[in-house]
Amino acid sequence: MKQENEKAHRSGGAGRKPKADPAVFRYSVSFNAVDHARFLALFDQSGMRTKAHFITARIFGEPFKVIQIDKGAVEYYTRLTAFYSQYRGIAVNYNQVVKALNTNFAEKKALAFLYKLEKATIELADLNRQIIELTREFEARWLPK
Repeated sequence: MKQENEKAHRSGGAGRKPKADPAVFRYSVSFNAVDHARFLALFDQSGMRTKAHFITARIFGEPFKVIQIDKGAVEYYTRLTAFYSQYRGIAVNYNQVVKALNTNFAEKKALAFLYKLEKATIELADLNRQIIELTREFEARWLPK
């Protein structure tokens, strides 16, 4: 009988492999409203994904990590990323603009437009340097490692 079960279990090869040390022992705990709120606050601060892992870590004395997300830093990087994608879009179109100027305009007029484009490019490069400098200053001041 035991051999038949083992053969049936091995034959298909489908399904999950059984764990070497499965967690089969369960315990139940009840909280009042105040303790439940404290528990949820600690769980949220820990950054763990499951409450079971959080409880196990707390019982066996594993270090308690608190993860704090600075919403201002997240907002800054989100806007910076959006701005940088626009900046890259300008860089991609730059070459196309130069080709169009050389193709569609006389040399004198194209040079005049290229001069204006060069001034705008210098302004963009200065703006990019300022952005990089502000980001480094922000990281040094608000995001200590």
